[in-house]
Amino acid sequence: MTSCTAHRNPPRSRAVSDGMATYHECSRHAAPAGRVQPMALLGTTLWAGSWETDRLYAIDVATWSVTDEVAAPGRPYGLTAMAGELRVVISVGEEDDRYLYRFVPGQGFLHGSTPCPELNGSHLASDGTALYLCQATNRRIVELDAAGAIAREIALPTRCAGMGFGPDGLRIISADDDFDHLSFATLDLAQPAPQIGAIAEMPAEARSLVFDGANWWTSLREEGAIVSFTLE
Repeated sequence: MTSCTAHRNPPRSRAVSDGMATYHECSRHAAPAGRVQPMALLGTTLWAGSWETDRLYAIDVATWSVTDEVAAPGRPYGLTAMAGELRVVISVGEEDDRYLYRFVPGQGFLHGSTPCPELNGSHLASDGTALYLCQATNRRIVELDAAGAIAREIALPTRCAGMGFGPDGLRIISADDDFDHLSFATLDLAQPAPQIGAIAEMPAEARSLVFDGANWWTSLREEGAIVSFTLE
């Protein structure tokens, strides 16, 4: 993946309060479709889901070209890579019920789905072993077992606008009740009752978090953009 310092686009910075880091935008690209929210990195391919088209898009980051697109069985809310495939939270029907699907590139969505707990959920994250689901309205993140049942519940003092694993563990986008005042924050899952630690201020439209080994990525959903960024 392209490093922040090597990218041709000039970085945009967002100053924050004393004692916090600064958000530096490394690159900005047009999203492959309108209102992209969930994203995941599988190998070297960045996958993104659009609320406007209800499709998943595979993006070659080096050329910023769409190499594949697949219709989803509903609106994609969450996306993460796990065990060589994608796990996808999909909103189904007029009741906006949420289900967990498996998607394999080249094969598509596998038959069958698993209801999210209480038919509620959005962002997904995986450390390669465990699967975590954000339930923003319930102010919690739940760890799911192989059957989709809750193995652990983690209460949140804020709402969650995205989450992903990096080299230092889970990071989330913390938000207030109106999904304003977003912060890039830590959440130490090794603790019995993890607490959120804000690190840096995030753009108001940021949704989803993906780490590529060097930089973080997020979608600016209502701006129609996908950006990579670092923190200093």
